[in-house]
Amino acid sequence: MEPLSVLKSRGKNTISRLTRNSKIFKTIIRAIQDKKGEHIISLDLRKIPEASADFFIVCEASSTTQVKAICDFVEHEVKKECGETPYRHEGRQASQWILIDYVNIVVHVMHPESRKFYKLEEMWSDAESRIHE
Repeated sequence: MEPLSVLKSRGKNTISRLTRNSKIFKTIIRAIQDKKGEHIISLDLRKIPEASADFFIVCEASSTTQVKAICDFVEHEVKKECGETPYRHEGRQASQWILIDYVNIVVHVMHPESRKFYKLEEMWSDAESRIHE
């Protein structure tokens, strides 16, 4: 075991901070765009103490088939480009709203009716948001 003095010698640059420029963030956005996800928005939750993640990425797809395709492609691309697998995912059976949890980034791929009903952007309206076209 290392002595505590070793911790003092480590620079702050050894801690990687998750940002909108992070590779995993960019890979997720690009994968959604490649599969024609619509109305893509990211919510920066880092300044909200109650938030369970640093970012939410929300998009919609016009059919359950497209919802599944986007989710599968996001997982495939993040694994290929970043070597990361999701901590968990939810909603694959109904495919109205699939959530992919990468711990610091949570991806929500939603059918338009589900998105209108749950209104995630309104629920987290105090978060900084950004539209991705």
